[in-house]
Amino acid sequence: MNDLTFLPAVSMAEQVRKRKISPVELVEAHLAQIEKLNPRLNAFVQVDAERALRSARDAENAIMRKKTRVKTLGPLHGVPISIKSSISVAGLRCEAGTRLRAGFIARQDAPLVARLKNAGAIILGVTNTPELLMAWETDNLLYGRTNSPWDLERTPGGSSGGEAAAIAAGMSAGGVGSDGGGSIRVPAHFSGICGLKPTPGRIPATGHFPVSAGPFALLGVLGPMARTVADLKVLFEVMQGPDVGDTCSAPVPVRWPNAKEVRNLRVGYFEDDGRTPVTGETRAAVHTAASALRDTGFQVERFRPEGLEEARQLWWKFFVVAGGMLLQPMFKGREADLSPILKQFLDWSSVQPPHTGRTLLDAWIRRDAARAQFFSQMEHHPILLCPAAAIPAFRHGERSWLIEGKTVDYLDAWSYTEFFNLLGNPAAVVPVGSSSQGFPIGVQIVGRPWEEEQVLSVASALEKQCGAWKIPPNA
Repeated sequence: MNDLTFLPAVSMAEQVRKRKISPVELVEAHLAQIEKLNPRLNAFVQVDAERALRSARDAENAIMRKKTRVKTLGPLHGVPISIKSSISVAGLRCEAGTRLRAGFIARQDAPLVARLKNAGAIILGVTNTPELLMAWETDNLLYGRTNSPWDLERTPGGSSGGEAAAIAAGMSAGGVGSDGGGSIRVPAHFSGICGLKPTPGRIPATGHFPVSAGPFALLGVLGPMARTVADLKVLFEVMQGPDVGDTCSAPVPVRWPNAKEVRNLRVGYFEDDGRTPVTGETRAAVHTAASALRDTGFQVERFRPEGLEEARQLWWKFFVVAGGMLLQPMFKGREADLSPILKQFLDWSSVQPPHTGRTLLDAWIRRDAARAQFFSQMEHHPILLCPAAAIPAFRHGERSWLIEGKTVDYLDAWSYTEFFNLLGNPAAVVPVGSSSQGFPIGVQIVGRPWEEEQVLSVASALEKQCGAWKIPPNA
């Protein structure tokens, strides 16, 4: 059974089309893996076994009916996937980890969920998040904490921690997370899988809670998570495209660069941002990635863009300060329902005074100026390579770390992903190295807005050079 659940999603789909594996067999194998592991990992908050098996039987019947037209089946036909429980899946819980939405059942599929189903994917269930997604550790008062399949005493990250744990442990072939400050990329890095944060609007955020609007529409996106870059590519192709519910969306056609175009992309890399130190093993992983791309034929240069600190400070003003202003009133009269992790976030957000119209306008203008400056630098380096975080997966409840003699606080450790939420760049994470304790270390590949195909093409080249996917010890 394990052999089936750890196949890449593209291999599952190929073997289903060739009738070497049946969709029923695939779903049953994943349900068995969930039954075995979920009590320890707590990745899924709801498993829809009955509907998944029914969909698998329908998928199998479709193959039998299309004996001479198998190529017309969707690219994910029969592949079992999961969805973060902040994204609407008709008939399943969409609670975003908060008691304020306890028992909330989505009435219809988010557009990207409908697209995945139309491509033949089978939804196994929905996965755990921190309360209202405001943490890099997955824990809440509804379902408790999610544990890493690499070490049960550590977190798989947040806020898409349930997704990362499920995919890394072979309970799901791939899935969908959301990312406003690293919430796809940090869990991918912690869990040894791949993840893509797209440009805002490239994949519609319609059907997500909290709603992607105002400042969060500038920062927050939905994107694919999987064990291989090839799987990210397929998930991306299926989910991308405009939707009227996402005001950031644009009709950008998919265009994969050819091999020559990819090799002509100049890569700039930096091992730290000059402010927040990273572990020596993280630094080594970035160096390994740079060397691997250089060996593959890329022109790779050491380059740290200007403006990173401005981007970090502006991200704080949008995500932390404005986020606190939006969320705090929701708990008026229901303070007892506030989880410790979210209370901690709201305490941090209240350190700075709330926005006035003037301060928000100033932050918005500064953001546009920062983006213009940053994108002009990317004319020479259209691909950037850098850490995904300052540290590998941390123990539950940890909030600071000593790195190179400096204390790195919780919010600062993820600044390497926060930059690109503020700036709107697409960015992918690919596992490259490991810590001295054997925990995965991913490296971040960043591109220019609307150029996800270039990012994923470079990610694919890096993946080929840096080794195969590894099965965690608790899987």
